[in-house]
Amino acid sequence: MRQLASRLASLALGVAVGTLALAGSPLADEKPQKESKDIQTAKQMHVAFTRSMGVHQDLELQDYVQRVGEKLAAVSEMPDLEWHFTIVDTDDVNAFATLGGYVYISRGILPYFQNEADLAAVLGHEIGHITAEHLKKQNRKGMISGLASVATAIFTGMPALADLTNMAGQAIISGYGRDAELEADRLGASYLARAGYDPEAIIDVISTLKDQDTFERERARLEGREPRLYHGVFASHPDNDTRLKEAVALAGKNASAATGNMSNAEGYLQAIQGLPVGSSARQGMVRENRFYHADFQFTLAFPRDWQIVNQPDKILAIAPRKEHYLEIRTQSPPADLTNPRDFALRGLANKRLARTETLEINGLKAWTGVVRGDPSPYGQATNVRYVVIYYANLMWVFKGASRSGMEAPSGDPFFLSTANTFRRMRGNEFALAEPYRLRVVQAKDDTTMETLAAESSIQKYPLQQLRLINKLYPDGEPKPGDYVKTVK
Repeated sequence: MRQLASRLASLALGVAVGTLALAGSPLADEKPQKESKDIQTAKQMHVAFTRSMGVHQDLELQDYVQRVGEKLAAVSEMPDLEWHFTIVDTDDVNAFATLGGYVYISRGILPYFQNEADLAAVLGHEIGHITAEHLKKQNRKGMISGLASVATAIFTGMPALADLTNMAGQAIISGYGRDAELEADRLGASYLARAGYDPEAIIDVISTLKDQDTFERERARLEGREPRLYHGVFASHPDNDTRLKEAVALAGKNASAATGNMSNAEGYLQAIQGLPVGSSARQGMVRENRFYHADFQFTLAFPRDWQIVNQPDKILAIAPRKEHYLEIRTQSPPADLTNPRDFALRGLANKRLARTETLEINGLKAWTGVVRGDPSPYGQATNVRYVVIYYANLMWVFKGASRSGMEAPSGDPFFLSTANTFRRMRGNEFALAEPYRLRVVQAKDDTTMETLAAESSIQKYPLQQLRLINKLYPDGEPKPGDYVKTVK
């Protein structure tokens, strides 16, 4: 939950994007006017995505990813385009592209790469979506709109909670179909070979993402939630995909000027050393069922079996089977409006209120009430519980809704009890607000994945997760002298 006060006066981050200019093949000459319209649209998308998800603050790592992306783009069909490669500050495993040279990769996918060639494989695939105009072709079937909702769905794995009513937005999330994804793979393999990388890196990355996909599905089943999966068909190619292997082999054969063997594992591992794993400090940290934020110096607890999704501009908590949904945002009040009751009544003017009450929560002024007929993920006219707390010159707005409930949402006791845990952090809790970080160590003769897992800070499934990020899943072991990633 990052820099909340700076932008929550207008929390809905939807961008008014007009009809895209549709053009022909990217391999043909385009008119500058149409290209500039694509770039203008892509810039609007960029504002929505980066505001919604946040940008990873490690400038050296951002520059590194930009350099690798530019190296690939330079040998693509659009070398003169101004390309932008951005690491978004989310721990989900994902990457996607829009228009006009804008490519996004999540912080959370980076630990799964073993070397620079793996990173280049994913960037090349996304570059291929742009050079093949997949989003523009999808737009012929539906307008692009609700981009912040698209971003939310991509990086939370909860498209049902987003307003995704257009086919282009759905394509960014779920891929463009088998043939288009294979075309992006083919183009990406070609860029890899031309830039000096082994195009087989695409198959290596697909194998890694397939393992991660398998584990995430099983983990989601055990935790009673929807899996958060890498978008598109890229992650679900079978390992023995004949069409993909033929495309990769052809790319290597045709790129006669390329060395085709660069991987730069050492440089890549050095670049991601110290990478936050999980939430970043600027977003706040989730420890089991409790949330800590060092900058704002507060903490609160959620029901133990709920899924907590920490986003740059809000915290979401979802009950098992999605029976209840709680959202927490902040808003900067006017200078003369520091009473939560007055703030709420002004903001909820003309709403039907019930069960209102002025509160004090752990020494903080607060107000609560139920709004009848309020929009929520369960419909446009539901009963919604609001709690407003004044803290750190901000209004902290809790909004809880349930699938059922008459006078109040059925999850009302959960919403109220969660709000009542909101308090200032104690001195001994600040260490809990620091993120876990990726560490690269060299395996010794007695190093095993079980010993590394036992020493790791990962709370859930440490052995499986460490094997996944080291390409040792499901039962591999490091060899003495190998560089191994762990989390401390």
